[in-house]
Amino acid sequence: MPEDHPDRHIRCQDAIQFAFQHLLRQAVASGWSESEAVAAFIDLADNHMLSIAANDETNKLIERLKRMT
Repeated sequence: MPEDHPDRHIRCQDAIQFAFQHLLRQAVASGWSESEAVAAFIDLADNHMLSIAANDETNKLIERLKRMT
């Protein structure tokens, strides 16, 4: 699916929905409430997005430094 397709985000959600539900069931079976598990998923996703952004910024800085030498 092209990156600019209007349904791309929804299709990505569709693609990972089964895995998400499976992980959620596992967390609940391990004793966590559904709300606790979903909050943990949100925190994990947020932290991962922050690390992606930090890595992208570091790579941009490295490229700028390479061009300066």
